[in-house]
Amino acid sequence: MTTPNVSSTPPKSWRTLLVGTPLGWVVTLALAGLGIYLFATHTGHILSALPYLLLLACPLMHLFMHGGHGHHHGKRE
Repeated sequence: MTTPNVSSTPPKSWRTLLVGTPLGWVVTLALAGLGIYLFATHTGHILSALPYLLLLACPLMHLFMHGGHGHHHGKRE
């Protein structure tokens, strides 16, 4: 029985696919352009929503950024 070909490289995440690639630059420039357009045309709306966006950033950071804290979920070194 033969073993399947197992690669030693980890699977790529969306971060490694976007950071430093041409697709990443296009996405970054498109989002920057959209932000400038929205700020230029809807400044009042953005400024009035800013306190709520700052409050919303706290739970979103807890949801999406806890992967970098070094939690190993029961794995011992």
